[in-house]
Amino acid sequence: MARIAGSSGPRTEEAIRRAGLKLIATHGYAAMSLRQLAAEVGIQQGSLYNYFRNKQEFLFDLIRGHMLDLHAALDAALLPEGSAEARLTRFTEFHVAYHVARAQEVFICYSELRSLEPDNLAAVVAMRRDYERKLGDILDHGCATGEFRLADTRMATLAILAMLSGICTWYKPEGRLSREAMQEIFTGMVLALARGETQALARGEGAAEVAVVPSRRRRALQAGVG
Repeated sequence: MARIAGSSGPRTEEAIRRAGLKLIATHGYAAMSLRQLAAEVGIQQGSLYNYFRNKQEFLFDLIRGHMLDLHAALDAALLPEGSAEARLTRFTEFHVAYHVARAQEVFICYSELRSLEPDNLAAVVAMRRDYERKLGDILDHGCATGEFRLADTRMATLAILAMLSGICTWYKPEGRLSREAMQEIFTGMVLALARGETQALARGEGAAEVAVVPSRRRRALQAGVG
């Protein structure tokens, strides 16, 4: 969020950001007022304009900031080289951990796209496409090396992201499964999809005709999630 001359500093800016995330997640962008936001932070409403010009700019800055953080964190987490399976495992583990840790921001990033004005929406969609491309490149590489068996990597990319990203809407850290358990379960599902094991099972092929999921991971899959 750009600083403007006369603002009271980064600590207030961060407090505004946190309060905005909470209010939008609770009430929705349309229902949240700047008066509510100022009251939540404990400042005068006019002081908000030291940090953004209007409510739309505030929303765009929250979502854009989240996407920048997401890209930077993924780039730091991904293996620079190695097998497609190893890189897909790392991608899945990262995506699950990030979406659990920053569930509120992820939820807003998805639910409030409809509230962005056209130019702001186009900018965010472009950033989302770049993130999708990073997963798609891993899947394409795996198909080229024979590690993966996918008829359509674009469809697989969207399916994997939809499955993984949904965790921010239902996962509870105090629940029966730890974050590490969730990472292992989801990694097993994603690798099974990428290897073509799910298609083989759907065709009724025997277990010997598909790669075997390690026993500990298989037990976790059979136990289910929730």
